[in-house]
Amino acid sequence: MFRKLTVAAFALAALVFAGHAAHADQDVTERVLNHHLQSFGAGNVAAIMEDYTDKSVIILPNGVLKGRGQIIGLYNALVAEFSKPGMKFKLTNTKIDDHLAYITWNAETQDNVYKFATDTFVIKGGKITHQTVAFDVTAKK
Repeated sequence: MFRKLTVAAFALAALVFAGHAAHADQDVTERVLNHHLQSFGAGNVAAIMEDYTDKSVIILPNGVLKGRGQIIGLYNALVAEFSKPGMKFKLTNTKIDDHLAYITWNAETQDNVYKFATDTFVIKGGKITHQTVAFDVTAKK
């Protein structure tokens, strides 16, 4: 009888701990996502790069970027485009679950119309380890 209670107590403690750990992971994910979005909105490439590691991976429709050395080129180009006057950006959806963050957005820059775009982030250890990006973009003429 004592053994059954001990096992049951251990199982309950494990569930409670797992719930706290998952909540903590979700808080970290939310914090990193907010930092990433605020840094991008401020046009601060150095701050954006703080969210990545040398092993981070971004998958785009036209290729894969690995590590900060490749990722920084993407953000230099995006910040240059999105920093031009007249830019409009709307974050339309944000979902966070544990280590996973998902956003949808649309935007208009001087050069392009992003009718629909989505990013998915895997965040572990306070860093973006993996990210996917997809978008429906049309160049302005």
